[in-house]
Amino acid sequence: MYWEKEIECMARKDLEALQLERLQTVLSRVGTRVPFYRSKFAEVNFDHEKFNSLDDIRRLPFTTKQDLRDSYPYGLFAVPLREVVRVHSSSGTTGQATVVGYTKNDITNWSNLVARILTFAGLSADDV
Repeated sequence: MYWEKEIECMARKDLEALQLERLQTVLSRVGTRVPFYRSKFAEVNFDHEKFNSLDDIRRLPFTTKQDLRDSYPYGLFAVPLREVVRVHSSSGTTGQATVVGYTKNDITNWSNLVARILTFAGLSADDV
């Protein structure tokens, strides 16, 4: 049983091409819209426009929990606040809280991911 058969049964070559395309889109978005990532990319001499292979992922710098704290509250958002439909925040018990914002598209993607996982595990609408 499949949730998104066209993706779940995609040939590896096609899946890798889709992954590369989507990752390039994300890197372009954050590389042009988020000052934090422009700076982080510059620190390691990473040019998002030259990301041409999934192997290039090794060159990406990590984003740490401290980076999230240092950018509190909205410093890592790549969209205007009016496009954020949900915000998750940590309690900040070990330090400053961290905030992550989600767009409507993020929520849709997350819902599809969870549905794909649950379908793979054998659950269906009859199990609700």
